[in-house]
Amino acid sequence: MAASELHKLTLDNGLRVVLAPDSTAPVVGVSVHYDVGFRSEPEGRTGFAHLFEHLMFQGSESLEKLAHFRYVQSSGGMFNGSTHPDYTDYFEVLPSAALERALFLEADRMRAPKLTEENLTNQIDVVKEEIRLNVLNRPYGGFPWIYLPQVLYQTFPNAHNGYGDFTDLEQATVDDCAAFFDTFYAPANAVLTVAGDFTVDRARELIEKHFGDVTARGAPPSRDFSEPAPQSELRHIHPDPHAPLPAFAVGYRMPDPVGELDSYLGYLVLAGVLAEGDGSRLQQRLLHRDALATDVSAGAGLFGPFEARDPDTFSITVVHAPNVPGDDVLGVVDAELAALAETPPGEEELAKVTARWAASLHGEHDRLMSRTLGLGSLELLYGDAGLIYELPGKISAITPAQVSAAAKSLRPDSRAILVVEPAGNGDDIEQGGAA
Repeated sequence: MAASELHKLTLDNGLRVVLAPDSTAPVVGVSVHYDVGFRSEPEGRTGFAHLFEHLMFQGSESLEKLAHFRYVQSSGGMFNGSTHPDYTDYFEVLPSAALERALFLEADRMRAPKLTEENLTNQIDVVKEEIRLNVLNRPYGGFPWIYLPQVLYQTFPNAHNGYGDFTDLEQATVDDCAAFFDTFYAPANAVLTVAGDFTVDRARELIEKHFGDVTARGAPPSRDFSEPAPQSELRHIHPDPHAPLPAFAVGYRMPDPVGELDSYLGYLVLAGVLAEGDGSRLQQRLLHRDALATDVSAGAGLFGPFEARDPDTFSITVVHAPNVPGDDVLGVVDAELAALAETPPGEEELAKVTARWAASLHGEHDRLMSRTLGLGSLELLYGDAGLIYELPGKISAITPAQVSAAAKSLRPDSRAILVVEPAGNGDDIEQGGAA
């Protein structure tokens, strides 16, 4: 499918719409991306954006609780939602005959979700149990995405725990929820995407029918979350009673993902050169040659690339043997970065990484759910849904010099190190600085 087959419109209430027809299968995807995420939640309300995502599934003024679930599943469809640093998404994938049903359901909760004391209490308990399952009672739970930002960043929007603190969650009120909805869940603060088997004229008609009368409210002012990069190395130890082995994550600042996309993509490719596949440099050194570690990964964005505005984080994570000092392992990471900074990767090494990325993106976009969500998030963050079709080519065009420049910027005097210490073990990387 070509980018020229995208159609865009904006309703009178400000809702932006992306239409991506594709008749190859009788299926349709519908998503709504709201310009609100972890970084938007008020101070003292950690985890509120994610909690609110749960509340949006608890019925509306016109539909009882669980009706959304029932209507989608009875149509043979699937649905979900997720919260990210800078957006929250909701989606359905259904047989194409059920397009109007999906549009009705999304418009219905955009108009008036059921925000009650009962629903709030129930969903606070659900989120707390999710945190226990995914973070508190799991080895390396929340590592590194919850804890590393608390070391690398200083401001509340960038540094706080987006999953939520129990005390903050328990203090949330229905009035808080209503204010959050009024502020961030306006049509003018959202992007509706429809992809798959439909005709553009029919989709326009149905969208106007179901979303056109959602009350217009102004989008909140855009916020600037920028802050200076660290001027020294910052370290913090996080004790983990469930971790079987010590680990650490190193976090660095990256170029603006939106305003400096080409530079940002250099870091994306660097992550692949460092840690993607058995032939990658850190896997070769740490796992195969020196046998210092059991797992190593690197990535642009703690949730993945293209998921956040500036500032965004480049991270390298390593799980290593308890008898190996963490600073020794970190020394190998620094040596490999220094080698790449001094001598750019060869064309063949680079081509393997970029080809893998291009194939991965093409594969994702072949899946209707991934394509629908990608179109919506890129329209929201970049103002350009069509970028989804350009990214494989842009990544393939990254040069060895760009990868080398990215490696050179990852300096020891401007980074954060989060050490995961198994309970009862001594410090394996000397703590310095503060979270």
